Amino acid sequence: MATFTREGLYAAAENYLDALVAHDVARLKLAPGVVFTENNVQIRLGDGQWNTVTARRDSYDLKCADLTTGQVSWIGVIEERGHPAIMMMRLAVTPDGALSEIETIICREHEYGPFPNFEGYDKPRPLLLADVPEGERSSREELIRIANGYFETIELNDGTLHTQFTDDCNRIENGLQTTNTEIEGYPIARMGTADQFRLGQYIYDDRLRDRRYPLVDEEKGIVCAAGFIDHAGKVIDVTWTDGSVHKSIFHFPHSFVLLELFKIVGGKIAEVEAVFVTVPYNMVSPWVKPQPYVIEG
Repeated sequence: MATFTREGLYAAAENYLDALVAHDVARLKLAPGVVFTENNVQIRLGDGQWNTVTARRDSYDLKCADLTTGQVSWIGVIEERGHPAIMMMRLAVTPDGALSEIETIICREHEYGPFPNFEGYDKPRPLLLADVPEGERSSREELIRIANGYFETIELNDGTLHTQFTDDCNRIENGLQTTNTEIEGYPIARMGTADQFRLGQYIYDDRLRDRRYPLVDEEKGIVCAAGFIDHAGKVIDVTWTDGSVHKSIFHFPHSFVLLELFKIVGGKIAEVEAVFVTVPYNMVSPWVKPQPYVIEG
């Protein structure tokens, strides 16, 4: 049985990033049929970001590793000819050290809303980097169940929590902290993660589909998840669980494709960090077998 080490998987991520900045695919050891995607589109390795990334900022460096499956993830800031962007990547490494899967999400400055945000996005939160004490660790299966409960909570969010959160759990989206903080024009940002969900403010998230959990870092209590949030745009007036009426922020069909980390301590989600971008509504994933179309009604 292959033995993967954290040091070896982290080194694979570093080697990939160095090759990317150098625009030199030849530096990589590749498995036959390697799959490379950028923002949910499968393209030839060496194209896309390989033509434009000119630097990597050293300050933000968040890696996770799955010693069972040989996977490593990284979140950080890259630059494309002086323009910063937030990137999350996932690599699958074969037992002989070759790359078989390369999945990347890059949130660039033209993304909708306040994303990406670089102010204060200087280094990972210490809890994300720390090992979970052995007495507070969960099994691999339990970690995935807890992370999936987050997606269950956000899909058609009605105020019901399908997972547990620590009281100080924070969420960062494309570099922007969206809980327990002040965001002009977005007063709900003052609330914690669980309290936001209890309000049912994400009722306009119609589906959280094609969920995947390709990387589980048991030592650090982190699950790297992937999927799509679909917004049909059909619901404009929404009522939160406190009785207040609001307008949906989404007015047209589109989807977010995401890679997301969940830090889990003592059976509760303690930190969340996501990188996502807007893609066409109901876009198919290269990583998931398409399902037959079902006509409803």
